[in-house]
Amino acid sequence: MEHIRNAMQNLGETQQGLDRAQTVTFEQFLIVLRARPETLIRNVHQVFHDMVQAAVGSGQDEYADDPESINFVSYDTKDLFETGTDNPFFADRIFANRLVNMIDGFRGGAQQNKIYIFEGPPGCGKSIFLNNLLRKFEEYANSEDGCRYETVWHLDRSVLGEFSDLEGQPVMDKLVQLLDVSGNTMDEAFKNGRPQVRQGFVEVPCPSHDNPLLMIPKEQRSEFLDHLFANDEFKWNLSYGKEYDWVFRDTPCTICTTLYQALLHKLGDPTEVFKMIHARPYVINRRLGEGVSVFNPGDRSSRLQVLSNPELQKRISVLLQDSNKVRYIFSRYARTNNGIYALMDIKGHNKERLLELHNIISDEVHKVEEIEEHVNSLFLGVMNPEDNKNIRGFQSLTDRIEFINISYVLDSATEVKIYENTFGRHIGESFLPRVLENFARVIISSRLNEKSPALLDWIGDPKKYNLYCDENLHLLKMAIYTGLIPAWLDEEDRKNFTAKRRRKIIAEAETEGHKGFSGRDSIDIFQDLYSTYANDDQMITMDTLCRFFTKTRPELNKQLPNGFLDSLRKMYNFQILQEVKESLYYYNEEQIARDIKNYLFALNYELGTSAKCTYTGEQLEITETFMVGIEDHLLGPDVREGRRTEFREETQREYTSQALTQEIMVEGLDIEETELFSEMHKRYVFNLKDEVLEPFLKNANFRRALKDFGTNEFRTYDKKIRDDIAFLLSNLVDRYGYNEQAAREVCIYVVDNELAEEFED
Repeated sequence: MEHIRNAMQNLGETQQGLDRAQTVTFEQFLIVLRARPETLIRNVHQVFHDMVQAAVGSGQDEYADDPESINFVSYDTKDLFETGTDNPFFADRIFANRLVNMIDGFRGGAQQNKIYIFEGPPGCGKSIFLNNLLRKFEEYANSEDGCRYETVWHLDRSVLGEFSDLEGQPVMDKLVQLLDVSGNTMDEAFKNGRPQVRQGFVEVPCPSHDNPLLMIPKEQRSEFLDHLFANDEFKWNLSYGKEYDWVFRDTPCTICTTLYQALLHKLGDPTEVFKMIHARPYVINRRLGEGVSVFNPGDRSSRLQVLSNPELQKRISVLLQDSNKVRYIFSRYARTNNGIYALMDIKGHNKERLLELHNIISDEVHKVEEIEEHVNSLFLGVMNPEDNKNIRGFQSLTDRIEFINISYVLDSATEVKIYENTFGRHIGESFLPRVLENFARVIISSRLNEKSPALLDWIGDPKKYNLYCDENLHLLKMAIYTGLIPAWLDEEDRKNFTAKRRRKIIAEAETEGHKGFSGRDSIDIFQDLYSTYANDDQMITMDTLCRFFTKTRPELNKQLPNGFLDSLRKMYNFQILQEVKESLYYYNEEQIARDIKNYLFALNYELGTSAKCTYTGEQLEITETFMVGIEDHLLGPDVREGRRTEFREETQREYTSQALTQEIMVEGLDIEETELFSEMHKRYVFNLKDEVLEPFLKNANFRRALKDFGTNEFRTYDKKIRDDIAFLLSNLVDRYGYNEQAAREVCIYVVDNELAEEFED
C-alpha cells in the first residue's frame, strides 16, 4: 500500500498545473498579454512559422563568406521530423530549403487565401511527413512557447437575473441554480497563484477559437491597444508591422458578435460585458478535431453540416431573453479556425473536400445556414502527381493552390540516414569508408535527369573531369545538392560558379526525384546487398558494390545512367588516394618554412653569389642547383622549358611589390603572414604529398608488409617500413574513420590498382 500511495502522490504532484482548460478574466488575460505580446498575438500562420523556426534554427552555410552564396543552407530537421516519433521522416537539403522558404512569409504577412499541397511520387514519404509535421505543431501549440488564448464567455446569472420562471424547469436545473455561487473578486480569482474556477455562470466557448482581443470592437481596437502597451519596439511593430494586420482587420465569429451585442443591449455598459469575457489557452487536439483535423480519402463527409449545442442554446436564450438572436450554430470548419485543416491525398472524398474549400480559400467565408462564418485556417494537403487530374478544369481553385515539390531523396547523406534508421546504425561497420555513401549515390543517380543544361552551361566540356566525375555530371550535381563544392574543380570553374548559376542548378531539382528507385525500392535493394555480402570476415568494398549491380542484380544496372558505376569508382579511387597520401605524408613545417624563406630571399640575388638570409640566418650559396631543389617542390619535377624562369620573375615581382614593401614594411607582418608565403606553402605541400607514394610503390616489401601487419611476420621487415606503415594506418584511423582492418584493405587496394599512376596527370 505504501508503494501505491507514493506512486499516486507522485502522479498528483506531476499533474499539478497541467490543466490548461482553466480560464482567466479578460483583465487577467491583458496582464499576461502585456508580459508576452509577441507570443500571444499570433495567428496560425505565425505560430506555424515560429514552430518550424524553433525546430530547425537558422541553418548552417558552409560558404557563408562566399559572395556568390545563395543561402542554400543545411537545416537540422531532426527535432521537426524525427525526434519522438515511431516513423521518422528524413528531409534532404533540397526539401528542407523548400519548406523553410515556404514558411518564411508566414510571420510577416497574411497567407490565409491559399492551400499548400505537397506533391510527390508514391514512396517518397508524404504521409509520414505530414503526420510528423502536424504532431510537432500540436506539441508546439500546446507548449508555453506556442501558447495562444481563445475566448470563453462566462454569462453571470446573478448579473443577468436568471431567477425568474423557476417553475416548469427541470428539477436538476432548479437545484443547480439554487446552489450556484457567484461574484468572486479579483483577489479570489488568483488564490494560490492560479486562476480559480468561478461558479454561477453559463460557460459559452467560442467554437471558432477567436483571440480575446477580437472582442474589442474593430473601430476601437487601435486606440485600446495604444493605451495598453508602452511606447516600445513591440508597439511600433504592432502599429506598422505587416504581421499584425490581422489584429486590426479581423472580426469575431457570429456567435461572439451577437453575444456582445445582446449583452451590451441588456447591460448597457461595455465594462460589464467585458467582465463576462474570459480567456483560456487554445488547446490543440488532433484526435478530437480541435485545432487540427486530418481527412483521409476514405473518410466520408459528415451528414451533419451544422453543429450546435441545444442545451447550451436553451440556457443562452433563457438568460438573454433575446428571442434567439444569439444562435449557437457553427460548421466543422470552426473547430480548425486558427488551426490546421489537412487533406491526406487529393482523391476519393478528399476531392470533394478540396472543391468545397474553394470559396473559403478565396473569401475566408463559409455559409452556415443564413449565417456567414469566417474561417482563417492553414490548409495543407499531400498529393500524388497522377491525382492532379482531380483538380484540373478549376482554374480559380488551382490559382489558390501553392504546390511544394516533395521528391525522392536527392542528398546522399540523407539517403544513408534512412538506411541506418531502417537497419540500424551499425550497418556502416560492414562497409569500407565511403562505400555506403556510394551505394546511396547509385540509388540517387536513377532519380536524376540524364542531362543538366545548367551544369553544361557552367562546366562546358565534362571530359576534363573524367577522372573525378561522370560524363553527365551527376556526381557533381549530387555534391552541390548536398551543399558541397568539390575540391577537384579547377580555379576557373570555381570562379565562374556564380549565384545565378547556382540558382539554376538548384532549380533543376524541381523536375528530378520523381522517377528511378523509390524510397521503398532503395530499402529493398539495400537489404538484398547487405544480407548477401555483409559478414564478419570481409567488408563490403567498391568491388563488391559494382559486382552487385552488374552481376548479382543486372536488371538494376539498366536503370542507372550509362557509365555511372565506372565514374563512381574513379571518384572513389581519387578520394581514397588523397586520404592515403595525406595519411602517409609527414609535415616537417620547420623545413618547409625554411626552404620558402630562403627561396624568396635568394630571388633577389644573381646566381653564383653568396648571401646570408635575413629570415633564417643561414649562409646561402645561390646556385641553379639550389634554386631547382626548392622549385621541384613548388612546381613539381616535370616542368616545361622556360617555366622556371617565368616563375622566378613572377614570384620576385610579387615579393618586392607586395610582400616586402607593403605587408612586411608598411603593415608590419611577419613573412609567414604574407599572402605570397601562404601561396608558396600550399604549392610546396601539394607537390610533396603528390610524390609521397613513389618510394613505397617501387618497394615490393611494402605491400607484403601491409598484408602481414598485426602478425608475427611483420616484425621481420625493415624498421623504416614498419614505422611508415604504422604511421599510415594510424592516420587513416584517426583522420578518416577507418578501423584497422579497413585501413589495411584500402592501402592494399591503392597499391594493387596502381592508383598513383592512374591519377599522375
